[in-house]
Amino acid sequence: MSEEYKDNYDEEYEEEYSNRRGARILLIIVGVVLIVFGAAYSGYYLYSQYNARQESHQYTEIQTEPVSAKDEKPENPIDFKTLQAQNDEIYAWIKVPGTKVDYPIVQSAASDEFYLKHSALTKKWASSGAIYTEMVNSKDFYDRVTLIYGHNGYSDTMFTTLHSFENKEFFDKHSKFYIYTPDSKLTYRIVSAFKYDNRHIMNSFEFGDIAVYSEFLGMIQNPQSTVKNVREKLDKPLSTDDKTVVLSTCIKNQKSNRYLVCGVLIKDEKTD
Repeated sequence: MSEEYKDNYDEEYEEEYSNRRGARILLIIVGVVLIVFGAAYSGYYLYSQYNARQESHQYTEIQTEPVSAKDEKPENPIDFKTLQAQNDEIYAWIKVPGTKVDYPIVQSAASDEFYLKHSALTKKWASSGAIYTEMVNSKDFYDRVTLIYGHNGYSDTMFTTLHSFENKEFFDKHSKFYIYTPDSKLTYRIVSAFKYDNRHIMNSFEFGDIAVYSEFLGMIQNPQSTVKNVREKLDKPLSTDDKTVVLSTCIKNQKSNRYLVCGVLIKDEKTD
């Protein structure tokens, strides 16, 4: 082998070796980055789930035993005095039997998005957020439609277990939910539960128009969805005099859809 050929061979070998070495180093760096990112994401996910469960336990602990009913008024099991001492934006409480939905309802006076990522009890940042309404709704539940939001996917907290209504047997057995205010108990008959698109309901319908509201009532009684359950028999036909509440939550891996549980007010009782 000539010296010139040998030198060229050595240079090509070293260059190839250097390229291979560089490629291996790059692959190692990419692998380490992916492992670190995966570990960080997993840690954040697990922390969010843990935090959501801890937050949920606090809600359970703050409730009190029902007081004795007087003058046949229903009992109010919610200690609003303690709740509102922690956060004066707590104005109601929702219970959905058969699910783990048992939470205060809040409404921010500053931003409709605040409780998307903040605790109802402490107003501190919380990935699981809170159960909340927006400023477009009044706080007396006398609007034609009140829209209540809650997250899905943080363990079994917030509105995650509303997805139980996708099961027809569960839907048929659980026909009511309840909202408490400091001086009342509101009972709602569940009309339907179904997958819907992600439009903002309060901004998409002019509920001040009776014809529009009538059309909306027709829609929730006959939703055009492949994922739906509808109450076959109601106490009475829905009318534009009725007050409805829509519970809205996300659907896993479907950013363009929402899951709605729709109820109509059937009883408004004063409490002690």
